[in-house]
This record gives sequence, structure tokens and C-alpha cells, in this order.
Amino acid sequence: MATGPREPDDPPTLDRAAAELLSELLRRTHLSAPSDLARVIAEQAASIGAHDLVLYLIDYDQATLMPVPAGDDDRREPLSVAGTVAGRSFSGTAILEAPRRGHDRRFWFPLLDGTERLGVMGISFPEDRVEEQTVAVVERYAHLAAVLIVAKNAYGDTFEMARRRRDMTIASELLWELAPPLVFATDHLLLAGMLEPCYDNGGDALDYAVDDGVLSVAVFDAMGHGLAAAGVAAFAVSAYRHSRRRGCELVETYEAMDAAVTHQFPDDRFVTALIARLDLRNGRLEWVSAGHPPPLVIRGGRRARTLVAPPATPLGVASPDGPGPRASEETLEPGDLLLLYTDGLSEARGPDGRRLTTDGLSEFIEQEVSSGHQAPEVLRRLRQTIVARMEGRLDDDATAVLLEWRRGAEAAFTPQTVMAS
Repeated sequence: MATGPREPDDPPTLDRAAAELLSELLRRTHLSAPSDLARVIAEQAASIGAHDLVLYLIDYDQATLMPVPAGDDDRREPLSVAGTVAGRSFSGTAILEAPRRGHDRRFWFPLLDGTERLGVMGISFPEDRVEEQTVAVVERYAHLAAVLIVAKNAYGDTFEMARRRRDMTIASELLWELAPPLVFATDHLLLAGMLEPCYDNGGDALDYAVDDGVLSVAVFDAMGHGLAAAGVAAFAVSAYRHSRRRGCELVETYEAMDAAVTHQFPDDRFVTALIARLDLRNGRLEWVSAGHPPPLVIRGGRRARTLVAPPATPLGVASPDGPGPRASEETLEPGDLLLLYTDGLSEARGPDGRRLTTDGLSEFIEQEVSSGHQAPEVLRRLRQTIVARMEGRLDDDATAVLLEWRRGAEAAFTPQTVMAS
């Protein structure tokens, strides 16, 4: 008997399967522990004919993708970001197809919580079960998986331990707990951060917030290294957030932070800092530098210049007599990149043993931008240059925030294209 035309409210089979895939994952993970998540995500994918699903998270070194076990007998090996299809999917936030093996087709999807790059998801299908709509469904599934990883991470250590390749110091534990996500994008803005050395950071910190079309951002460098310095840096971040959330202007924020650090640490401890505010609608930038390296602007992807302005004294250091601190101003142009950094970055030594310097830092960013890399990948590659190689080393903690204003780079963090490898 003929069935007749399908009614408008009768969805196609794949649409129905996709709705069930996502809703069932949410239902099954409602009462799950973090250690259950990888298994449930893999099991649920079988409902659309997928198999061999595995989650990988990027390690703190930003060089290796670490597998999240889906069970006690799951013993997969880590994957290098360099030289692998999975690594290209991560670094380029692209959906990639691996070379064919047998009758299966294997794909790699970036795991994005919003725009934060968490890692990748590998998944396989029989070749007769793959169509364009299937890939679109799995992209949404990978996105939901990433959101669940972030949500469940608050309740256990499964994902945190998967990312670590060695022990972390107590000072680093403290500072990482305070750090916001190191990648964020919204209309007209792409922001990336770096905290190094990742397992032994003892005094640097960063923070930011985006509200009502305005970016507030800051970097900090506490005197010394280790838990005592980390404690002062953490206190300075908290004082910054307290003033920012009260709606204080930049100079008022600096003065409140300075008074708080001076009162809480009456000894010789101090913190250098740079606090800034960028209006995302018109590019108006304001900043106060408290004994910190000045911001660096890269214009046109090839011309870097330092924004020179009179600095205020570091937080916790008595100000000399004379005019008080003031906010400096600059107007960015569409396509500009802005770098805030601590002196440990410009003083880092590259593989040749020479210091990077501000000029070398500028040249590196210009070269990477001209190669088409966005801010998160620029900082990841910078880290590999000065830290990951055995010859490179840091003499001090190194922190950076690199942002792109009105370059359109944020669109790259919405993967839509499938590329054959």
C-alpha cells in the first residue's frame, strides 16, 4: 500500500536519529560521573552507525593529544599534534578525513567548548553510512561532547589527569585554578592566552572578561617564584576582579589593587601588572601599566610597534611624589593584533640560546600571522619554539595575551568543511 507524501512534521530518518542521539546523550549523562563520560559518548554514537569513537584532550604542553579512556581496558597511545591528521584537526579547528583503510571512513572533529580548543574526537563509519548530513550531525555531537567535558570537569579529576604528562607544582595548581579559558572569541574579537612554564608557573597570571561590547583584560607578574609569589599573584587577580565587577574605571581599579596588595603584604612583595579595556565597537583602547612591559600592536600583519606611555609603580610599591597614575589611550584599526605580555617572554631564550627580545617577539608574531595562523595557534607555536624544544628555556615565568580585533578570525572556530587527508 502506498504511504503517500511525508507530512511536513514527519522528519527524515537521519533528522530523527540525530535528535535521539543528542537527547539520549544528555539523558544518559545527567547522573554520570566524569569517568563515565567517554564511554557513554562512544556507546551512544553507535545509534547512528558509528564505531571506534575516542576522545583526545590537548596536554598542558600544547604538543600532544592525550586519550581519555572509555574503560579499564582502553589503552590508546597519545598522538602528536605535529605530523598527524588528529593534530591538524586540532590546530586548524577543521573536520578532517583520515586516509582510507578498508571499508571504513574515519574522521577527526575538533572538540570546541564555544571556541576553546579542548582536543579532538575520532570516529569511524562504514563507507555506505556517510553523507554530508551525517558529518554535520557528528559536528554537533562533538560540540555537545566538549560542553559536557567542561561541565563534568568540575566534579572530578578524570579530564584534568588525562591532560597531564608530569606532576604540577602547588603554585601552578593555584594559578591554573584562577585562569580563565585560554581561547575566547566573539563578534570582532579573538583572544588567546599563554601561561608558562605550564607545570611550574610560580608568579604569573592573566584574566579577562567580555561584557556589553567591552573587553577587560590584565596580565600580572608577582615578585619571585614559587608558592609565595603565586599567592600574591592570585590575590592581585582577585582584587582586579573585585574592582572590575564593581564597575570601577581603570585608574580606580589600579588604586584599589595597589592599596589591597600593600595592606595584605606589608613586606617587600609586589606585583607588576597591566590592566586594559578595549571597546569592541570602535577599537578604543585604554590601559594602565604598573611597572609592566607596554602593549605591542601588530598592524597589517607585518608592522609592530610598542605603545609607549608613562608607567605607574608596581602594585604594593610606594608611589613617588608627583602626578598620580593615569590611563593611556590608543585607537586600534580593524585587523590589528594586540599583545600583552610579561618580561619573561621577551627574555626567553630560543633554540640558538639568544634572548627573544621584543623585536624577536614581534617578528615571530608577524611571520606566523602572515602564514595565516590565528592567535591561539600563534601562541602555541611560540610556546613550542621557546619551551618545548630541549634547547629552548625560560629564565622566568612567561605569560601572554594575544588578541585580534575585527580581523574576522573568529569565523575559523566554527568548523564546517570536511577535507580529505
